[in-house]
Amino acid sequence: MVNLYPNRGLTFVKGEGVELISDAGERYLDMATNYGVNILGYGHSGLERAVVGQWQALPNLHCSFTNDVRAEASRALTSRAGAQPGMVYWSNSGAEAIEAALKFAVLATGRKRFIACRHAYHGKTLGALSATWGAKYREPFEPLLWDFAHIEYDDAEALEGAIDGRTAAFIVEPIQGESGVVLPHPGYLRAVREACAARGILLILDEVQTGTGRTGRFLAAEHEGVHPDIVCLGKGLAGGVPVGATVVSQGIAGRLPRGSHSSTFGGSPLAMAGVLAVLEALDDVMLARVASLGERFLAALRAVSHELVIEVRGRGLMAGVEVRERRDDILRALQRRRVLAIPAGGNVVRFLPPYTIGEEHVGRAVETLAAVLRTV
Repeated sequence: MVNLYPNRGLTFVKGEGVELISDAGERYLDMATNYGVNILGYGHSGLERAVVGQWQALPNLHCSFTNDVRAEASRALTSRAGAQPGMVYWSNSGAEAIEAALKFAVLATGRKRFIACRHAYHGKTLGALSATWGAKYREPFEPLLWDFAHIEYDDAEALEGAIDGRTAAFIVEPIQGESGVVLPHPGYLRAVREACAARGILLILDEVQTGTGRTGRFLAAEHEGVHPDIVCLGKGLAGGVPVGATVVSQGIAGRLPRGSHSSTFGGSPLAMAGVLAVLEALDDVMLARVASLGERFLAALRAVSHELVIEVRGRGLMAGVEVRERRDDILRALQRRRVLAIPAGGNVVRFLPPYTIGEEHVGRAVETLAAVLRTV
């Protein structure tokens, strides 16, 4: 493989429940879930049955042909994605969902300027990279393809000042995940929704990490009752099968010329079977459990007292522990004690556990972090 990824020094060969199993037979508590993908853990019976059955029936079919599973998944997702969005374009990843959203915004408005936020992360493909903030990602590829202005996150007045007659859309994460699990103040999303509507631009919500139940609601924007014009999903939407979704309002869908965007593998029946299984599992009971268990997890993390800890942030089962220094040492020490977490921002230990974890797993993760902080 091209050397583009950090090497965590582990080889995993199997997953069971909420654990990953190494080639040496060692079990690790997975509090990272492949950056938020395996939301139902490993070996979930409903997901496994759906995907295996679909593989045997028909794994792939181009969207120029209709398919019963794809139609059902499309109806199920659009009914869950809020009152405003109404039609879906299927792709294979969150970054692809963002790329489609940007192109759709241009087609719908006839304008080609966008606004995003400082410290945002929307992906590394060229269009998505134009929206992403951060010199380490952007500088080698500048000038980029799209015209983007980057404003302060959690500042609705900054958005008002940045909108002009060339602006197509504002793209924003309900919680900034990659930059360190940064939550805006209550009311921010409502304020930007109002600003976009008043100034005639589209609101694109990047729910690739925060969506599909991660915060205790299907979409994180539901905590403020906000309905975007376009919402992007990915990561855990099919429980581990690659998928991306760009859900748009009926009005936008009507302005998209046939052939203006497509994907060979997008909307494969295999991925759609995964989506349906996830949506079925992600009922009100599970969402309530994610919310309540997440509150207890965050409370327990905040109770860990150590001079290195600056702040604990999060919502639902999305948690970040900001430390003053030695973040990578902490991640390595957690791994040595067989608990997996991932980095975010400059100094944040991020936890994105499966929704199937129990109180005992949360307790183990917190106790292990406390022990690590005493020794690093």
